[in-house]
Amino acid sequence: MAGIGVGGPPMLTCRLLRTCRDRRFGDRRPTPGSRAVKELDRTDRQILALLQADGRITNQALSERVALSPRACLERLRRLERSGLISGYMAVVDPRRLGTVLTIVVEVSLRDQSAATHARFEARMRAAEEVIECFLVSGNCDYVLRLACTSLDHYRELTNAWTDDVTLGIERISSKPELQTIKPFRGYPIG
Repeated sequence: MAGIGVGGPPMLTCRLLRTCRDRRFGDRRPTPGSRAVKELDRTDRQILALLQADGRITNQALSERVALSPRACLERLRRLERSGLISGYMAVVDPRRLGTVLTIVVEVSLRDQSAATHARFEARMRAAEEVIECFLVSGNCDYVLRLACTSLDHYRELTNAWTDDVTLGIERISSKPELQTIKPFRGYPIG
């Protein structure tokens, strides 16, 4: 999740933007460029950067790093959570240690661009545990997915089920198996 990284020890991280897979906090999250993002001061940005680097940091240690009292730091953290800027906390798992995990980047094009077709497709992607990330994009395809499958047979069965379901409106699927993760997701630039 967006969230599965390769290399280094497992760590916790916070996700700051929404993917169609992330629904833990509903639709309360601000979008990039929204008012909540513009109101961040230097201390808020420091808190976010530190949490992305170490989601298990204690409030005491966090408050010391940003030069606030523990209470003031916790109040800022709760405000960032309430605003939806921090959308959750999770462990980043090393997929190599899970055993057989084949990660595949998939581009999906839909037959039509109706809201109903997109809604059905997105609901199905949210429900599929193999879909670890899903993005609505512009360009040659409509969606880019990251899938975690146990084998190529598993991947083929999954995508065949999707293309056989005419209600999803899938026109084309293009796959690219990940050979090696060069730079795993470790957080967004806070600036």
